[in-house]
Amino acid sequence: MNGSDADPSKGSIYKVALASIIGSVIEQYDFLVTGVIAATVWGDVFFKLPALAAIAAAIGVYGIGIVIRPIGAYIFGHLADRYGRKDALVYALVLMGVSTLLIGLTPGYDTIGIAAPVLLILLRLAQGISFGAEFGTASTWVIEQAARSRHRAFWSAWVGFAIPIGLLLGFGSVIAVKSLMTPESFTIWGWRVLFLFGFLVAIVGIVIRTRTVDSFLFERQRAQSAIIDYPAMQVWRDMPLTILRTSLVNAMFGGAFFLYFVFGTSYMKAVGFSGSTPEVIGLIAAAFMLVFMIVGSLLADLINRRTVLLIAAVVFLVFAIPYFHLINSGGFLRATIGEIIGFGFVFGFGYGALPAFYTESFPTRYRASGASAGYQIAQVYGGGLIPILAGLILNAYGIHQAYRYIGLLVMAYAVLAIVAILATPETKNIDLEEAVRQT
Repeated sequence: MNGSDADPSKGSIYKVALASIIGSVIEQYDFLVTGVIAATVWGDVFFKLPALAAIAAAIGVYGIGIVIRPIGAYIFGHLADRYGRKDALVYALVLMGVSTLLIGLTPGYDTIGIAAPVLLILLRLAQGISFGAEFGTASTWVIEQAARSRHRAFWSAWVGFAIPIGLLLGFGSVIAVKSLMTPESFTIWGWRVLFLFGFLVAIVGIVIRTRTVDSFLFERQRAQSAIIDYPAMQVWRDMPLTILRTSLVNAMFGGAFFLYFVFGTSYMKAVGFSGSTPEVIGLIAAAFMLVFMIVGSLLADLINRRTVLLIAAVVFLVFAIPYFHLINSGGFLRATIGEIIGFGFVFGFGYGALPAFYTESFPTRYRASGASAGYQIAQVYGGGLIPILAGLILNAYGIHQAYRYIGLLVMAYAVLAIVAILATPETKNIDLEEAVRQT
């Protein structure tokens, strides 16, 4: 295939899609598992502080793994555009697997003192840097291999499929491990099993990625000696507005994830949903998300990318407040419907078009760098900033009043995303090979 004008086979596209999804699954698994463990275990294990201060410190350490992601996007985007999409993702997965393993093996404060939280911080930084590589580079790898396919959005959406799969895997793992031991045993050592499992999955991903070809568009670019020296820097010079527009779209998805999944779960517990009912509702919504994601990707190929994204953004805008009224009803069915519409549809349907929307907006010479930059900076002011602002609102108004203001907050992100989508040219029919030929 390399250097050939033959169309990549469906089999080769499938192999690249499968290889791309594995790291993203681990990312989502870690996102859920680490969030749960940070909030419930790390405060006692790694910090010698009063209860609330310890929890705050643990969640803060969790947060730095998100804030550092743009650095990973820059580093691995550069590597992907200089040396290959596959190689960059293999290196990223090695870093991810090793740092995840070491978190699971790091002794607590009682054993090594202040070195425990210091090591935890360093390892979370390493995880965050590796996660910064995943979306942009993995999406680029797939869509370039599927460049001549009529189903580019569908194939690139495989990176997105990792979100509901990772959530289901994370939920299932936490529930399974907790069911096999006492709460005391889980706090002492059981939580570490979840990180060792993540390491084993990373090993499988490394093997799969190593045995997969690079994208044929990148191979053509390399064959023509058209690789530029500093792609991650050059894309910021040439296309800053494109990075900003694509970033605003992903910031909306960060808001949706927080509103419906993170805050929504806490809100359900506060208004009277008992036991694991909120988590069960979240699992149901995650399963629907995968279905909506597949439908969204198919419609993105049939109609176009912007229409699918606009539908998701408009539903998010108008449903942010009504969602809480369904939760307030106290009924399982109504709450589940609310979660399916908000979390399942808004996030899933729109995400079906998002990887194609990102990668098709940048030329081959710095596609991985551009897509990674736009996606990951949104993690800071979207996925990272929204929880901080929501926490301030929550403290000021209490959970039974705060939802209105938090809803308005994420609605503002939806409006910005709509403006960004409308300002971005449609890419469905763009020739991804044109940039290679013109270089």
